Amino acid sequence: MNSFRELCQKRRSIRTFSSQPVEREKIDYILQCALMSPSGKRLNPWEFVVVTGEPVLRQLAGCKTYGSQMFNTAMAGIVVALDSSLTDTWQADGAIAAEHILLAAEEQGLGACWCHIYGRAESEAMVRNLTGIPEKYNVLCVIALGYKDEQRKDYDLAKLLYAKIHNEQF
Repeated sequence: MNSFRELCQKRRSIRTFSSQPVEREKIDYILQCALMSPSGKRLNPWEFVVVTGEPVLRQLAGCKTYGSQMFNTAMAGIVVALDSSLTDTWQADGAIAAEHILLAAEEQGLGACWCHIYGRAESEAMVRNLTGIPEKYNVLCVIALGYKDEQRKDYDLAKLLYAKIHNEQF
């Protein structure tokens, strides 16, 4: 990829993965990118739990009625958990870190998909139980990772919602 815009254009939510394992070096690279994400007052309220064991990944597929089935084929997952006692910007900080994960995965030739967890008590309890996350942390999301077993078209720049852009005033 030649530009950040091209990376953004190519990054799509991938929900079907091949059985090829994700190399630990790629996961480490993705995590380094997450650790460099900005956070309010540089308080870094996030914690990341890497899941590569198939039994837990397959159980994550059932953490929600809809929107978690990609863990049936994912070869890795990253849980984004945050300590909300550190800062009132914890949700934004976690979302930025998750976006860094999604973009870094694309850059590494992997597919990824965000599975939103926060605010869904049963889902959060299940993820917390499966990964040993202490109660003091909020589970924002789990990101499914793997080699793509589906192809999605890049975003068409001509079809972007330019009407959502306002200059000077709404």
